[in-house]
Order: sequence, then C-alpha cells, then structure tokens
Amino acid sequence: MSIEIFDEVAQGTPEWLRLRCGLPTASEFHDVAAKKGPRGGIPRGRQKLLWRLAGEILTGEPEDTYQNADMLRGQEREDEARNLYALLTGNEPQQVGFIRNGNCGASPDSVIGSDGLVEIKDAKPSVQIERLIHGALPPEHKAQVQGQLMVSGRRWVDFVSHSRGLPPLIIRVERDESYIAALRVDVDEFVAELNQLVDWLRRM
Repeated sequence: MSIEIFDEVAQGTPEWLRLRCGLPTASEFHDVAAKKGPRGGIPRGRQKLLWRLAGEILTGEPEDTYQNADMLRGQEREDEARNLYALLTGNEPQQVGFIRNGNCGASPDSVIGSDGLVEIKDAKPSVQIERLIHGALPPEHKAQVQGQLMVSGRRWVDFVSHSRGLPPLIIRVERDESYIAALRVDVDEFVAELNQLVDWLRRM
C-alpha cells in the first residue's frame, strides 16, 4: 500500500475531516482491535465506530465527534508541549495534517526527519505524576502509537506526556513488528466488516 502524506492540511479543519471521512484512524485502533466486550458480546466502542464510519461513507459527510474538556485543553496546549519537546531534545518537529496508508490513516502531532513521529498528550497533574512514576508508555495508548508506525512506515514515535507545572515525560517507542502485524490483520478485518455493512445498507 502506498503512503500518502498531507502536510499542508491543518488538523481540525474541514479539509482534514474530509480526508479522514470513512476511514479508521490510529486514534481509534484500540476499538478496531477489540474482540469482545466485558460480557463477551461485541465491544460497544467497536460497534459504534463501525456505524459511524458506515454513515460517513454513505453520506460523504464526517460525523461530529464529542470533545471533552481534557481534549480541548490538550489542543490548546499542544504547541506549548511541542516547543518544550524541541527545546529538550534538539529535534525539529514538523506538523503534518494526515497520513493515509490504503484503508486507514493517522494524524500524528508532528514528524521528525524521515524516521520519527511525535505524539503529544496533555495530562491532568495526577495522571502525569502516575506516568512519571511508571516511566513507560501508558498501555491505553499502545494501539495508537504502534498504529501510527504501521500507517506511516516510520521507525519510532516519541510519546510526550505534558502537564503544565510538572516535568514532561518523553518515551521513545520503537516499532513492535509482531504487534503491528497483528494490528494490520485487525484493521483489514474491521474494514472488510465495514464494507459488508455499507453494501447491506446500499441494498436496502
């Protein structure tokens, strides 16, 4: 599959939303890879994602998604965290809008040269303290980070957890090829299921 990079499209704009329309993206790979819900049924998050993407494909319009206070705060402080990361590492992060690889995509917060990515998360102080104590990639972000590497073909992601007034956490995450191979299968299965749903709805 060919990798397409849209580096002149700003994230959050209508054009960016159209690029993502109907595609599973790395931030959703946790739901894509979910096999069973807490009671053994289809996971609710996976089911809702299927329905949303099917609706986007059929209507050609991206569906509005909910943004809570933490997400909005993270958007407001992303530049602050990016500048701090650049100062501490000497790297030169370049913002990118969207990366597409066949049937899926990703929107990393920055790219570094030809090999690296940056993913920034703004955390509440209590969450940041827990992350600093553990000093590792939070497991809830593994699918997104490894998914970004799968989509982009790059070698590593610097995961940056930022909380104003506290030290940042910067974790270099390398490619996990076995995890990526399994994730690729999960994405392909999800997209096949999505296409079946879209075909069924078109026949109604």
